[in-house]
Amino acid sequence: MPVPFVVAPRPGAAAAHRTPEAAAAAPHEEATFGPLARYVADPRVTDLFVNGSDGLFVDHGAGAVRVEGWRASEREVRDLATDLIGRGGRHVDDQTPLVDVRLPGGVRVHVALAPIATGGTAISIRVPRLADIDLDGLCDGGAFAPAVRDWLRRIVRERRNLLVTGGAGCGKTTLLSALLGSAPPGERIVTIEDVAELRLAHPHHIALEARQANQEGAGEIGLARLVRESLRMRPDRIVVGECRGEEIRDLLTALNTGHDGGAGTLHANGLADVPARIEALGALAGWDDHAVARQAASAFDIVLHLARSADGVRRLVSVGALGAPDGRLAIEEVRPWEA
Repeated sequence: MPVPFVVAPRPGAAAAHRTPEAAAAAPHEEATFGPLARYVADPRVTDLFVNGSDGLFVDHGAGAVRVEGWRASEREVRDLATDLIGRGGRHVDDQTPLVDVRLPGGVRVHVALAPIATGGTAISIRVPRLADIDLDGLCDGGAFAPAVRDWLRRIVRERRNLLVTGGAGCGKTTLLSALLGSAPPGERIVTIEDVAELRLAHPHHIALEARQANQEGAGEIGLARLVRESLRMRPDRIVVGECRGEEIRDLLTALNTGHDGGAGTLHANGLADVPARIEALGALAGWDDHAVARQAASAFDIVLHLARSADGVRRLVSVGALGAPDGRLAIEEVRPWEA
C-alpha cells in the first residue's frame, strides 16, 4: 500500500524532511505542548484531539484512536488551550471562544472553549509532516499517476488558474504547496490565509496572514482586505489558502484582470458540489448566481478535487472544468492528461 503523503516520511527520514523552522522548534516541544508533547514529537502522528475531560484522540494517518489512560480535568484542558493560543500570538477567552493559530514549525491549533464546546474545551492540533513534499513525492505516495503528475507540472508552467477542492484533511494545502513549489523561481507568489499553512519550496514567496481583533475589538484584518492589498504587491501569482466568505469576490476579480497562475482552495464534498459552494460564497459577497457563474467560469481554468480514502491515503480523485452554459455555474469532469 502506498504511504499516505500527509503522514510521516519513511522510517529514519523524519529529520531529513523537517524544515529548519521545525527543527529549531523541536527542543521546545515539551515546553509548548506540555502533556501532548510526546504525541506531537511522534513522526507518525498527523492530528491530535482533546475532547474536554473526555480524553485524547490521536491520528496516525488511518483515523483517530483514543489514548487509553490519558486524563485531564476541564480546568487543565482550558489552561492548555489558553497557553497554546497565546504562544501563537492570539487570545482566547469567553468573548472570543473560537480561535485558530499557527505555532512555530507549522503546527496548527484550533480551540473551542466551553460552553461553546458543550462537552468541554476542545483542542484540535494538526501536525505537518512532509513540509517539503513535491509533485514527485505525492506521485510516489499514491496521490496520482505519473501521467497526471506530468500534466500538473505543465498546467503550472502554463499559468492556469486552479481551484483545489475536497473535504477537511484531504490534502488540499499539501497539493497546493507542491504545485506552487514547481512554479518558475523568478515568479513572485503572494499567498493569503486565515492561518498561514502553505509552505512552499520557492525562493520568492510572500505569505500574508489574517489578524484577529484585539481584546477591544479593534485591529482585525480579514482575508478580503489582504486580497485587495496583495494586488499592490506586484504578484505574479495570487493564492488564497481557503475561500470561505466574501474574499472570493476579490479573488475572482483579481483572476479576471490579468493575474494568471492564481489559485485557491475550497471545501466541497465532491466535484459536483463545487458550483453550489462557489454560488453560496458569492452570495455572501453580494453577487447573484449569474454574476458568480460568469466570474468563476472565466477565473478558474481547472478544478482539482481530492479525497481521503479509508486506508488514509489522500488522492486526486477527479478533475473538472467550470462553465456557465445556461447562465448558472456548472462543472464537467475531464481527463486532460489523456488527450
